[in-house]
Amino acid sequence: MPQISKISMFIAVVKHQSFAGAARDLGFTGPALSKQVQALEEQLGVKLLHRTTRQVSLTEEGALYYERARKALEDLDEAEKQIQELKSSPVGLLKINAPMSFGLNYLTDPIAKFSQKYSDVIIDVDFDDRRIDMIEEGYDVIIRIGALEDSSLIARKLSPCPIMLCASPAFIERYGLPQNPSDLEELPAILFNKHGYVDEWAYKKNNGNVGKVKMKGVMHANTAEMMCEACLQGIGVTSLPIFSVAKYLQSNQLIHILPEYETMPQRSIYAMFPQNRYLSTKTRLFVDWLSENSKTWPW
Repeated sequence: MPQISKISMFIAVVKHQSFAGAARDLGFTGPALSKQVQALEEQLGVKLLHRTTRQVSLTEEGALYYERARKALEDLDEAEKQIQELKSSPVGLLKINAPMSFGLNYLTDPIAKFSQKYSDVIIDVDFDDRRIDMIEEGYDVIIRIGALEDSSLIARKLSPCPIMLCASPAFIERYGLPQNPSDLEELPAILFNKHGYVDEWAYKKNNGNVGKVKMKGVMHANTAEMMCEACLQGIGVTSLPIFSVAKYLQSNQLIHILPEYETMPQRSIYAMFPQNRYLSTKTRLFVDWLSENSKTWPW
């Protein structure tokens, strides 16, 4: 019998902690399975298992061999899956989660076109701003915007996402153009009231100096759309991600104020997926698709 089959039998016995359980799972008789594991021990010249009438347990040498052998077989299994997928088109369910505003403005078109190109992939997409447990809820890819934190997930950066401090021309005409961060303390501001709401603007100047100023909130909202509309109408200054205001900055409907100061912490847009040893073709292709599409974003 090939060596790899003997190793698979040994691993099954360890997982079941008995020859009888492993034999039922593999479709062998207990004695036949015991004979093959014994042949493996003789070939290696070590005792791998302690045997009793009720159960088996690993010897010191057996524990070392089990960990290495299990990993080797997993690598072989994953290599086989990847080769099989490379020979075929991606199939199956692809669950995606992304922030509402960003998703509606910049992901609807690429996701629809991905679905059109790979018709055997079933897309299940959620646009919302709630905090999720990616693994628990079974998502394959999530899009997140922010400062990258330590995570058990793999993150692929799609684009920088600077937070822009903005005001409308009418607002600037009325209140004047701020020259220093301290000028903001007396100006009406539109503030975000979700996910750890704060009324401070943290910044870093292009010379490296950092600081914070307290903002005077006259409106609080939980969506970028509401904040942007209020800013366009001259209600106050606000800080918004570049994807929310790019078109208004280009058309001069909004003005980027204090451009020599950068909102801190720096933020980027990431595609995140589980830290599996094996990444499905559909997930890999979708992340590559988004990465290529991000080159068309106006910033």
